[in-house]
Amino acid sequence: MFSEELQKYDWDETTSAIMAKTEEDVLRALSKERLTVDDFMALISPAAAPYLEQMAVASRRITQKRFGKTISMYIPMYITNSCSNSCVYCGFNRHNKFDRIVLTPEQIKEECEAIKRLGPFENLLLVTGENPRVAGVDYLENALGVCRPYFNNLTIEVMPLSAEDYERLTHSGLNGVVCFQETYNRANYKKYHPAGMKSNFEWRLNGYDRMGQAGVHKIGMGVLIGLEDWRTDVTMMARHLLYLRKHYWRTRYSVNFPRMRPSESGFQPNVVMTDRELAQLTFAFRLFDNDVDISFSTRERPEFRNNIATLGATSMSAGSKTDPGGYAVNPQSLEQFAVSDERTPAEVEAAIKQVGYEVVWKDWDKIFD
Repeated sequence: MFSEELQKYDWDETTSAIMAKTEEDVLRALSKERLTVDDFMALISPAAAPYLEQMAVASRRITQKRFGKTISMYIPMYITNSCSNSCVYCGFNRHNKFDRIVLTPEQIKEECEAIKRLGPFENLLLVTGENPRVAGVDYLENALGVCRPYFNNLTIEVMPLSAEDYERLTHSGLNGVVCFQETYNRANYKKYHPAGMKSNFEWRLNGYDRMGQAGVHKIGMGVLIGLEDWRTDVTMMARHLLYLRKHYWRTRYSVNFPRMRPSESGFQPNVVMTDRELAQLTFAFRLFDNDVDISFSTRERPEFRNNIATLGATSMSAGSKTDPGGYAVNPQSLEQFAVSDERTPAEVEAAIKQVGYEVVWKDWDKIFD
């Protein structure tokens, strides 16, 4: 399990190693075809800031070679905001006083139909709070069954499950799983996740191994930018991705770098990442892993998403609602966080086409299940 692998790396030593990188280290990394984690550390270090343009050119070249001039589109559907966790930064924190919603199969069907009216989406991300009592595996299996006739590709972002449960869901139409570790800082993890099943660092961290063991087709990873030093966190994630590719090489992978957004929690980020730093991280990750899907959600501003679409991103959401039933059933329910890009799917598609890229609505077909 990766929790054992992670123990080999000291957080503070990793931070110091990144900050000690020099211009020579950056140039060496930029001259290589295949990068090590050490090279990745150089490219996300402050020493690489003057080479942002060179990194952007390389990132664009590699992305176009591997993915073409395309952006894959997806949309999230929140089906419950009920949660047993106390994450200090999240609007779904169990201590926040608001009505909890658990969509019924009929309401999920209404949401599917409303999304289909928004655009020709085929990639759906089902999202829940983490409450196994009301949104356990049976509920998820039923939800997948309702959504399957409407969408060819189904991904979930839910509580970490056992390998057996992940495998069970793959037989019910599940193609992918997204899980944000939030932070790899074991010492501080509990400070942000004081109670609930999410407070178990090892169970969450080793969930990716269980996904791989279950044969999940695609695994999505991410850290929440704003909790700890972002450079150290993403280095740990790069090490994690390398480990997963070695052990579960049949699986596809995606990464996401969500910057903290305002929510009902009122939590203020400890670290603020600039647009230039987010671009630098994107380029560095593309150079580190040529094949990984790099996704940007509606957390980011339209201007940033328009620019990054040609420089390393490969998938984006559009028209997103982060509240259960937000598309049709109950548009006034509490959202998990505020979105930055409120454009319609058609407007996002037009912007992507304007920069010379094509929008891909479907990249998986039920016939392959």
